[in-house]
Amino acid sequence: MSSENSADDTRHVWDVVVVGAGPAGASAAYAAAVAGRSVLLLEKAEIPRYKTCGGGIIGPSRDSLPPGFELPFRDRVHAVTFTLDGKFSRTRRSRQMLFGLINRPEFDEQLVEHAQKAGAELRTGVTVARVEQHGTEVPDRRTVAVMLQGGETVLARAVVGADGSASRIGAHVGVKLDQVDLGLEAEIPVPETVAEDWAGRVLIDWGPMPGSYGWVFPKGDTLTVGVISARGEGAATKRYLEDFIARLGLAGFEPSISSGHLTRCRSDDSPLSRGRVLVCGDAAGLLEPWTREGISFALRSGRLAGEWAVRIAESHDAVDARRQALNYAFAIKAGLGVEMSVGRRMLKAFERRPGMLHTAITGFRPAWNAFAKITRGSTTLGELVRTHPMVGRVLQAREER
Repeated sequence: MSSENSADDTRHVWDVVVVGAGPAGASAAYAAAVAGRSVLLLEKAEIPRYKTCGGGIIGPSRDSLPPGFELPFRDRVHAVTFTLDGKFSRTRRSRQMLFGLINRPEFDEQLVEHAQKAGAELRTGVTVARVEQHGTEVPDRRTVAVMLQGGETVLARAVVGADGSASRIGAHVGVKLDQVDLGLEAEIPVPETVAEDWAGRVLIDWGPMPGSYGWVFPKGDTLTVGVISARGEGAATKRYLEDFIARLGLAGFEPSISSGHLTRCRSDDSPLSRGRVLVCGDAAGLLEPWTREGISFALRSGRLAGEWAVRIAESHDAVDARRQALNYAFAIKAGLGVEMSVGRRMLKAFERRPGMLHTAITGFRPAWNAFAKITRGSTTLGELVRTHPMVGRVLQAREER
């Protein structure tokens, strides 16, 4: 999949260079390429590559995919079993599919292929060391220099950083974070009899530490089992995963992959751009603070970043580039920013009273219906609070206690 630039092509200036080929980067590359611009997508790994992720595709993710994209579902979820630290189990079912489950290597590879079909060029196995917007490597004020490890320089009119939660582009922009969580996950191959028991059903366990939860996502002959909690609780988070797996009767099966990752949420005042450089997805700290759902945030912010990067590439001076970057930030904050704000309030309420959430979602039909609508994509947390003032008042009361 990778391609090489020849030595005499080093001064070629791309309209848009995207760093990182996950869902955010592939979406940005697709959006910019569909607009007819020259796009280079840089990825340090070879594709496909493994990514620690539950792989749940909710409605907003589905609705943000390129036209003609066929989701590689491993399972379709119609039932959710909820437990409160392993107790008070209750299963809720839906005739309509709630969401689908995918393996990230397949999903990400397909997104990249769609970006390539739209005209983006992919280079794998390259690591970005830094970007420069001033200095000897920058031929003019309309150009950004992307410096690769090994000494090569790639030039662009606009750059999109989508290089994950430890983003070098995010560091250049000055992204600020106010929530960091640790996720641990195991991919556990299981016999057919065990897989059949989980088919079409996921489990969500509200965990023992404030704000923590665990999940079981079935994907054919493999169960994705994971937990997440606040960073700094590493030993307790590891113990939670071990206890969770044992409680489920899965301790006797050897995981094919065990992995961990940090999720990072941006501060409200964190920048989303610097000069002709934008950030999106995990690189911008964009994800839902309560559930830490990031795929839909990556797809949506990536598309917006690609569209506004095209406008920045067309800007003839710093003032116009800055105006377009501010428009991108406004678009993010007006949509995803609102959802993040409500998610923070939900997390605070959940940290204080997980039992109340469990009781509501398992025993109060309107709460279950709201959960189902959010996962299907027919509403969002933000819309729910706006259209149901009582929800906002309940959240406010929980925050004040």
